[in-house]
Amino acid sequence: MEAYAIKKFLRMSPRKVRLVVDLIRGKKASEALSLLKFCPKAGAIEVERVLRSAISNLENKKDRGSVDPENVIVKRAFVDQSVTLKRILPAPMGRAYRLRKRSCHITIVVDELETKTVNKEVKSKVKKEAKVGTEN
Repeated sequence: MEAYAIKKFLRMSPRKVRLVVDLIRGKKASEALSLLKFCPKAGAIEVERVLRSAISNLENKKDRGSVDPENVIVKRAFVDQSVTLKRILPAPMGRAYRLRKRSCHITIVVDELETKTVNKEVKSKVKKEAKVGTEN
């Protein structure tokens, strides 16, 4: 079961926000949240808000309510260009420079890992630990 969240008309350049979104694509939600918390980019704050909203939307879709961020994966994350505000900046000798104030839309889709996949990961870890224990 997947859920999504969208932040529209964010007053940041899409090029700058894409750098942050590329960090979290395909990662577990808990790992993505920790990456965003310590990312020095300004867009990380907004991307973190959208990710938390997507996780919350997933919780609301579920019947039992709570979802562990360890079992949630960022399935898709992308940034689209939005409207561009055009402004004029005075320049020397009676000229004018055009300023383009760009904005973007952030979309994050999260999905819950299947319990079978989680159980397989746990079983493989147990087998590795058992092999290490028997070698001694």
